[in-house]
Amino acid sequence: MTSIEDATYTSPAPPEALTLAQLAEMAGVSVATVSKVVNGRSEVGSETRALVEGLIQEHGFRRQRRRIRPAGLIEVVFHELAGDYPIEIVKGVQSVARHHRLSVVVSELGGRHVPGSHWIEDVLSRRPAGVITVFSGPTEEQRVRLATREVPLIVLDPAGDPGRGVPSVGVTNWSGGLEATRHLLELGHRRIAMITGPEFALSSRARLDGYRAALDGAGVRVDPDLICKGAFQIDDGIVHTRRLMALPHPPTAIFAANDGQAMGVYQAAHELGLRIPVDLSVVGFDDMPPWRWAIPPLTTVRQPLMEMGATAATMVVSMAEGEPFQRRVELGTELVIRGSTGPVQA
Repeated sequence: MTSIEDATYTSPAPPEALTLAQLAEMAGVSVATVSKVVNGRSEVGSETRALVEGLIQEHGFRRQRRRIRPAGLIEVVFHELAGDYPIEIVKGVQSVARHHRLSVVVSELGGRHVPGSHWIEDVLSRRPAGVITVFSGPTEEQRVRLATREVPLIVLDPAGDPGRGVPSVGVTNWSGGLEATRHLLELGHRRIAMITGPEFALSSRARLDGYRAALDGAGVRVDPDLICKGAFQIDDGIVHTRRLMALPHPPTAIFAANDGQAMGVYQAAHELGLRIPVDLSVVGFDDMPPWRWAIPPLTTVRQPLMEMGATAATMVVSMAEGEPFQRRVELGTELVIRGSTGPVQA
């Protein structure tokens, strides 16, 4: 007799993915209907589609491993096309796409961070090798439909939760905020203001948390009057700098959550007759190429946008070809010190 101690147990194997016929039987619909759902066809009722897609999510769908066709596409979706931010990301995506003989399709959501209801139909009609959404993300239903069609989805610089099991690419925003603020503290600044990005954005919250952590580590009280809520817009820098410098005890330095806001700070400082960095030190976040030529050149936290785009595209290719890939990639930021920061004046 074999004792309990001698017995060997193995965990049960995961359930095998279902075929079209098995899915149809479980859903109580025809194989043709299941096929339409799998292939993203629109002529299926919403309740039936939800039922079939739910079964696929739960059990999986047995399909032959596919390879990217040379004429395939990588779809890159931005919340809006403005400034150098999208250009740098597209350059990175293009560098990988070119190597794999893929084309790149770029679209925007008109400032929205969640695609509209017709977006998924347009994407599926193009049958892309993969989709990269930037500072935005599909709804749960849209993610399921992409997964059902085996269209890889990568969320780059996610504004919110990318969704369960959805791979993402980001940067060390907390460390960037910490390093920027520490730099100003080391220069002797104690009245350090921050202009944040939108509250819903993960990157904005992380940069603000890094700012707070640096102040706390230096024993400097966080003054709520010095934290200004922005939206990653140039106007944020203009409006908030005017208010900040009108305080009874104005800041001697401003940390802007992106380079655009920092340029707004420059504009307001010029209007107020302030010299950068003699009267006011300024730090940005991004390291966009044009701001290196500002007068004075901008001290900023560099996030590697081209590398982020290339990493997301590489993940798309790996997923589309059935190769292993990293679920979450976080690239490092780097403080680039230039002429916009200097010692606090007595």
